[in-house]
Amino acid sequence: MAEGRGSSLVHLLVIILSLVAFGFAIAAERRRSTGTLHDDTITNRTYCVYTSDVATGYGVGAFLFLLSGEALLMGVTKCMCFGRPLSPGSNRAWTIIYFVSSWLTFLVAEACVIAGAKQNAYHTKYRDMLLAENFSCETLRKGVFVAGAVFIVATMILNVYFYMYFTKATTQPAHKTNRTSSNIGMAGYA
Repeated sequence: MAEGRGSSLVHLLVIILSLVAFGFAIAAERRRSTGTLHDDTITNRTYCVYTSDVATGYGVGAFLFLLSGEALLMGVTKCMCFGRPLSPGSNRAWTIIYFVSSWLTFLVAEACVIAGAKQNAYHTKYRDMLLAENFSCETLRKGVFVAGAVFIVATMILNVYFYMYFTKATTQPAHKTNRTSSNIGMAGYA
């Protein structure tokens, strides 16, 4: 491993897991379920019939792959708290900035894809017969999975930078200041 670069395998795995999660999020957006109204002439009821529920599975897949990538990175870096101490300097500052930023984007991305999967499943599985005159079939709003996909890419980029600066901050030696003499004199006044 080169000085301060980190493992290429970790970089590659984090990128691959994030790109697979991104693909699942885009596939979930494209395969969102849609509902159409149908009238049952025998029971005189109107109900919604939804298309397949595959977007829910894609959303859960995106959630799990992004979670795997984040867990891998936090396991390798020991969540920045339990491993070697970070040496002071700009690399430590950037490591902390990228760590916090990547966790924020990770949480938003996970919230988007799991909320989208939940809402998509709710409308396709748990809503069948309704006794109402004027209603429309509720579906998942467009863009929920796309927002998750955007935050997945942001998380991937921030994770790569976090790991890069983390390895720089843990591999470089800490600089100690050597004071040879004090600058304050202790001589009496004459």
